[in-house]
Amino acid sequence: MAGNSFGKLFRLTTFGESHGQAIGGVIDGCPAGLKLDLEKIQNELNRRRPGQSAIVTQRKEPDTVEFLSGIFEEQTTGTPIGFIIKNANQKSKDYSHIKDTYRPSHADYTYDEKYGVRDYRGGGRSSARETACRVVAGALAKQILAGIEITAYTASVGEIELQKSHKELDFNIIETNPVRCPDTATAEKMEAYIKEIRAEGDTVGGTVQCVIKNVPKGLGEPVFDKLHAELGKAMLSINAVKGFEYGSGFEGTKMKGSQHNDIFNNDGSTRTNLSGGIQGGISNGMDIYFNVAFKPVATIMQNQETINAQGESVEMQGKGRHDPCVVPRAVPIVEAMAALVIADYMLQNKTSKL
Repeated sequence: MAGNSFGKLFRLTTFGESHGQAIGGVIDGCPAGLKLDLEKIQNELNRRRPGQSAIVTQRKEPDTVEFLSGIFEEQTTGTPIGFIIKNANQKSKDYSHIKDTYRPSHADYTYDEKYGVRDYRGGGRSSARETACRVVAGALAKQILAGIEITAYTASVGEIELQKSHKELDFNIIETNPVRCPDTATAEKMEAYIKEIRAEGDTVGGTVQCVIKNVPKGLGEPVFDKLHAELGKAMLSINAVKGFEYGSGFEGTKMKGSQHNDIFNNDGSTRTNLSGGIQGGISNGMDIYFNVAFKPVATIMQNQETINAQGESVEMQGKGRHDPCVVPRAVPIVEAMAALVIADYMLQNKTSKL
């Protein structure tokens, strides 16, 4: 299986399955001598872990990271950083009903067609449990990015949308509610709606917005390795993501050039920021902001028609512990992937100027 690594200089390779003994990763290219706050790394994992509120999956996993190499006396040594997160609460019998059945809109069918064998327990390697490894690496990357602030939050659930720009929001509110929305009134509506959807045995999607502040000018390359292209790849690699837009995004298509152009100030900053902090694939020093769209979780607690491995029509219903809305738990994952991209480009910039 290809495609288990992300990044060029700062590179993460992950391994493991949802119901195996452990998941884990290897972080390569981390500079030596970085003093780490290991508690902060664990705190980021705690934000992603299951069972943290009534509106997420109730799988109980401590998600404690164990570092195996590359760190000595809480400092990076410059060698590969290996880590594992043990799986403690597998209930593989919850998936016995799909051993030979393909769940609609899951990776089951395509995985089987490509490899001819699949671990049906929780989706195996295609499970979103793999994203815990990304959060570990992203939390470490954040500690490389001193002064750069990466903040993600829930911007919509279903048709309930946050009606404020990121400049109007108080980011201190994000972690005060289970949906991670930086507006209390909107958060309450989102939480109530997710509970309603869960009671119906259904699921709902939404969007995460991410803002990156204090990014230096000059990150990114002008052709294939554009900064926004790499951010897009990073976000689209997250399970359940269906879309990515930065700056004005699709709304920008409704504007005239005279309205859309960001006029310069004398210091090189711009009066507006419809470019989303990136021009020509290179950061311009303004805030980078983007939206990530997540589909409704594919496993629903309702009867659905599908097919089995023999091509026969069968009926199935989801079982086990699943998120009615993945968006709140996706917030730290979006931040982590953004941190991996920015850290990688920061290191590339250093080598390009030697």
